[in-house]
Amino acid sequence: MRAAVLRYRVMAYITGVVLIVLCFAGIPLQVAGHPAVANDVGVVHGILYIIYLVTAWVLSRKLRLATGPTVILLLAGTIPVMTFVVERWVTRRFINPALAGTSPAAQTVSP
Repeated sequence: MRAAVLRYRVMAYITGVVLIVLCFAGIPLQVAGHPAVANDVGVVHGILYIIYLVTAWVLSRKLRLATGPTVILLLAGTIPVMTFVVERWVTRRFINPALAGTSPAAQTVSP
């Protein structure tokens, strides 16, 4: 379980950073007439996103997540900054209880 969590976290952060670079540097440079950065970073993000999908799927199966959280987990790599937000949410809501040996339903929801 810990190895799957580590793989997921690494891919979430890498995918998130590359997507931020693509959206906030590559696309503005492409609009300015320099498409090389957007093209190269876009390809890298596409490859990394596929790897992210596999690692997130494996983690969701190990955590036995329902369909809703699984979809949120998988789509997080498509919106800039969302991988960081979802990674924190999944860690608090599902990973920490799983590593501690308690069920997420037994936790109280904190505001």
